[in-house]
Amino acid sequence: MRNMMDNNNQNNKSNDNNQETPTPQTRKRGGLTLTKVAVTALVAGLLGGGAAYGGITYFNNSGINDTAVPSGSNSTGNTKTSNVTVNVSSQSTKAFNKVKGAMVSVVNLQNQSSSNSTLGQLFGQDSSSSSDSSSSKAALEEASEGSGVVYKKDGNTAYIVTNNHVVSGSSALRVVTSSGKQLQAKLVGKDSVTDLAVLKVNGASLKTIASFGNSDDIKVGETALAIGSPLGSQYATSLTEGIISAKKRTIETTNSAGTQTGNATVIQTDAAINPGNSGGALINVGGQVVGITSSKIASDAEGTSVEGMGFAIPSNEVVNIINQLVKKGKVVRPALGITYVDLANVSSSQQKSVLKLPSSVDAGVVVMSASADSPAKKAGLAKYDVITELGGHEISDQSTLRDLLYKYKLNDTVSLTYYHNGKKKTTKVKLTETSSQLSKTTSATSES
Repeated sequence: MRNMMDNNNQNNKSNDNNQETPTPQTRKRGGLTLTKVAVTALVAGLLGGGAAYGGITYFNNSGINDTAVPSGSNSTGNTKTSNVTVNVSSQSTKAFNKVKGAMVSVVNLQNQSSSNSTLGQLFGQDSSSSSDSSSSKAALEEASEGSGVVYKKDGNTAYIVTNNHVVSGSSALRVVTSSGKQLQAKLVGKDSVTDLAVLKVNGASLKTIASFGNSDDIKVGETALAIGSPLGSQYATSLTEGIISAKKRTIETTNSAGTQTGNATVIQTDAAINPGNSGGALINVGGQVVGITSSKIASDAEGTSVEGMGFAIPSNEVVNIINQLVKKGKVVRPALGITYVDLANVSSSQQKSVLKLPSSVDAGVVVMSASADSPAKKAGLAKYDVITELGGHEISDQSTLRDLLYKYKLNDTVSLTYYHNGKKKTTKVKLTETSSQLSKTTSATSES
């Protein structure tokens, strides 16, 4: 089960039968509900280390002689710290110090409706005749928190990269710098496909800018450092250390409704990543950002708890996307102009009777509609055609189609293989339409 990083906090259960577990308080981080756990000191249940039986403490006196404790002043018990110093500075410490000033917490503020009309009626106030604007108004409240990285500064304008799911649904945004200063933030652009977003703030007080490294150059086994705000800004610029577990790991991506929207190629790391780390930096020991942390696996499909499986969007992709967001406010991707469903969702009997597919075809997507003047329509595709290849690559399901399609640019021409009334055909499609031009579809279909 892949969860957004800000959805992975679980209530800790105490194993100490002699201590009452504090009641957790819930709060949302990065758009998802988290549990705020009270931290208590770990102390022994009994003083003196004896064993308790029926409320009485018994000591085992074997081996203890009767030598008396020395009497007199306790002044000789004083001590002091040593003047010997040890230089414990490491490459990880240097990398952290290089980047920490560029780390911020991102606060998602949302409108929370509040009304005083009921209270007014209790005291005899006629709410219908009242002109008091405070009787019904919306207040901004903190809905969630995530992390962000200051990556560019132009004059007093500073640009911050974070995750799309950190800012999703916001009515306003606030940034808390590593020094604790709060700044109003404005959304420059966001992209749900890659889960990236760009903000800008007045960065007059920001002195540190993070630099991006080449994510293609990272190696499995090298040190990886994650910096962010786990559980929110009270733990800002927290550092965890691990390694690069995999350079290119393919994972499923889902939207806010939990529907799979495609696949993403990400960096896997075992550096501890917790709710609130979303949008934070994964850096190398040179202090370069090689990824933007975005998600983790908390448990598998059977509910088995999983540790040390976090993921980050590679820096090379981050740079490509945020440059487009700064330039256009969005990412422009080509589209076929169709709605479709997975072939696997069509019964075997209908695959034969309606689609007229040969038994050898067991994967692909079924066209449910093609919008007028769309690239697909111009290429001759129609309802109930089954697309099996794009650009010479096989299509197993709708997410594969999206992944392949998004590798192309607007106005590219690509080959497409499909079955029409059971007959295999190949055509050329010029991708002249963008995903933002697609018409609305029913909930049962996807669009590309």
